[in-house]
Amino acid sequence: MTRTEPLPATEPLPAIEPLAGVEPPPFHPPADLAWLRQTVEAALEPALPIVDAHHHLFDRPTWRYPVEALNADLAGGHRVLATVYVECREAYRSDGPEALRPVGETEAVERIAAHAARDPQAPRVCAAIVAHADLTLGAGVDAVLQAHRAASPARFRGIRQTASADADPAYARVGARPPLGLLRTPAFRAGFARLAAHGLSFDAWLYHPQLPDLVDLARAFPDTTIVLDHVGGPLGLGQYAGQRDAVFAAWRASIRQLADCSNVVVKLGGLGMRLCGFAFHEQARPPSSQVLAQAWRPYVEFCIEAFGATRCMFASNFPVDQLSCDYTVLWNAFKRIASGCSPTERAALFAGTAERVYRLDLSR
Repeated sequence: MTRTEPLPATEPLPAIEPLAGVEPPPFHPPADLAWLRQTVEAALEPALPIVDAHHHLFDRPTWRYPVEALNADLAGGHRVLATVYVECREAYRSDGPEALRPVGETEAVERIAAHAARDPQAPRVCAAIVAHADLTLGAGVDAVLQAHRAASPARFRGIRQTASADADPAYARVGARPPLGLLRTPAFRAGFARLAAHGLSFDAWLYHPQLPDLVDLARAFPDTTIVLDHVGGPLGLGQYAGQRDAVFAAWRASIRQLADCSNVVVKLGGLGMRLCGFAFHEQARPPSSQVLAQAWRPYVEFCIEAFGATRCMFASNFPVDQLSCDYTVLWNAFKRIASGCSPTERAALFAGTAERVYRLDLSR
């Protein structure tokens, strides 16, 4: 089911309306598309089935990545069967109860997913939706979870409430600003405790110094599936700049503890973000997939070693990781890193784990 051009539409594709007053933080600049075009690669192993386990859609004044842009990336030669949409504070309702405003994002993405599903030959865009809810509402979050379910009965799969925070000023302007220690607060845990009853997973986005908080959370709630985003956010700016070996050692120790929690799985990706400190976007030319594979291999291989392939899934994190490379190059890098894995392991890494965790039906 490889496509060589974007999905044609007989009517305009549904758009995600931007959240009023919210622009992308300067910390995460949009990609320079002209710069990206300097490095072009053909897709490696184009027949390998892929589920992109993590992406966003943006339609903001200074950063646009609408579904048309995603479709163009999906047409780059890799066999992407489906994608998982993860909340990014888009399309919130402009009125009504504050707690229910994030449901607007699910409503918007559901329209896009339903439109894409009309073409049986096209990738199943946004086949699963990970939405936002404020879990510090405690038992009061039930109404929000029910509203998300009503907005997307067949695709709503989980919740993400960003916990990423660091005292270093280098990270002061990175998106949402949750309090340090959020995952340990009684209010958050009261809401988190409601997820299992609703059959929902939790996507955890936090930085590597915070991973012990997630270990504690996973141990306290063994019946709730936790998906660690972006290999746990190894930092590389501010006080962490020039400390890659020390950061890797601390990150590795926490990852091993997390891997001991059978309810945790991990997304392999997100290393193209500026916060990781690889600074590919500052080079004269975009990196090749060989260069990316060399830089990212230690993190990805250790996660696979610690968790096992059936608890790991590759993810693009587009358009945020587009800062460092284009979509085809990124998946080529992942395929190079996983080249030593068995066919069974590769099937899990590229599609099977995401299909199981997010309960996707890819049979059609």
